[in-house]
Amino acid sequence: MSSNQNMFYPRISIIMPSYNQDLYIQDAIESVIVQNYPNLEFILIDGGSTDSTVDIIKRYEKYLSYWVSEPDQGHGHALNKGFSKSTGEIMAWLNSDDKYVPGAFTNVAEIFLQFPDVNWITGKTGVWDKQGNLYKEYYKYKNIYDYILSDYGWIQQESVFWRRGLWDKAGGFINENYKFMVDGELWTRFFLIDELWHVNARLSGYRMHDTNRATLYRDEVLREMEKAIAAMKEKVYVDQITTSKQIQSFSPYLDETKLINYKIIDKINDQWRKKSINYFLVKQYEEIIRRSEQNEGLQIQNEELGEELQSVYSSKSWRLTALLRAFLRLVRKGIKPRKIK
Repeated sequence: MSSNQNMFYPRISIIMPSYNQDLYIQDAIESVIVQNYPNLEFILIDGGSTDSTVDIIKRYEKYLSYWVSEPDQGHGHALNKGFSKSTGEIMAWLNSDDKYVPGAFTNVAEIFLQFPDVNWITGKTGVWDKQGNLYKEYYKYKNIYDYILSDYGWIQQESVFWRRGLWDKAGGFINENYKFMVDGELWTRFFLIDELWHVNARLSGYRMHDTNRATLYRDEVLREMEKAIAAMKEKVYVDQITTSKQIQSFSPYLDETKLINYKIIDKINDQWRKKSINYFLVKQYEEIIRRSEQNEGLQIQNEELGEELQSVYSSKSWRLTALLRAFLRLVRKGIKPRKIK
């Protein structure tokens, strides 16, 4: 973890819910074990699988702090059962068809130790194919203003880690009234308490396969997410709603532009550093990516472009011309700029 051999390792609790995932669960379990993290609490909650999942679990029993295989009331219930058994300062869950990347827990522990004010983080979005090969990786930035504006797709659940203190403040539970978006609903409660920090490192990946629930039940997923957003909006501050309306109009007169910028943690010269990236720059970047994906003739490398845009943003000329660019955008749209009071 560090050249300092006496460094304290905070306990990380990983919950793995499972049901009939014998094609993938071995990869998922091994991705936790190969972390070689010295203070790991690994809890596996199986919903009474009828395939060979339980036989696979038994082969790794010695690595598990607790496991059970019995019928449950769904995904959220399984997670609540697991988290109720957990004791770690840092918490997360990994679905049994996804995987962590080597070194993820070390990076997570270093960040939480170095920055006591950081309460939840997410890594770069990664996607595995059915065979477990990483074939896509990109930056995805979100904050409470995105959620207020229903721009929620998607914070990668398997790359999110948080402190127990944040979990307790948010109620200390997974909302079992949600069948699919138990993660998105939890993020709405986290956003009401603290900002999300984005780690410029790969922590995990989401595996794409024929039985992904998010794909098979997309309409239900979207309905549940909108329901969670609506509940969150009833609790946000009035000034956050006002700021969201200003963002929507790309107002160049936001009084505190820094408040809406995305929070970043990056590793520079082997040291984790905090920084921020301009909200509107990210939106421009995402639009370019969206268009490039629609146009096969336009070849844009996502990660390279992201790094290039971050470099542009850090330049003095970019900061000095921010208001001018915003003004010109409004002029091109035929909108007369005015200060929003």
